[in-house]
Amino acid sequence: MAKLSEAEQVSNYMETLDYPLKAEVETLRTIIKTAGSLSERIKWNAPSYYYKEDFVTFNLHDKRAIRLIFHHPTIVTIKSDILEGDWKDRRIVYIKNAEDVSSKKAELERIVKEWLKIVGG
Repeated sequence: MAKLSEAEQVSNYMETLDYPLKAEVETLRTIIKTAGSLSERIKWNAPSYYYKEDFVTFNLHDKRAIRLIFHHPTIVTIKSDILEGDWKDRRIVYIKNAEDVSSKKAELERIVKEWLKIVGG
């Protein structure tokens, strides 16, 4: 049997995902994918996005909030009120509900586009 493509793996993951904020995950996936030329795959047992190198991965361990882990070292050069933490190589965006997705949409798009400019995408 042929190995599933990255897109097929993500589709299968989402079909079977049992998570209270699943609709918000789907909306965030669309925002991230349409903001720039990122590819999607499964990493750390969740949807993850990359352009040449890994950039952002969902963390769905907390049932009360989605965590978007921006884990490319250049993320620390992007200034944004929604990027939390002061680690040397990552930042986190917390999403609690659909309203949070809506209010952070434009800034998430800006972050993705700015990162792609930094890495030559």
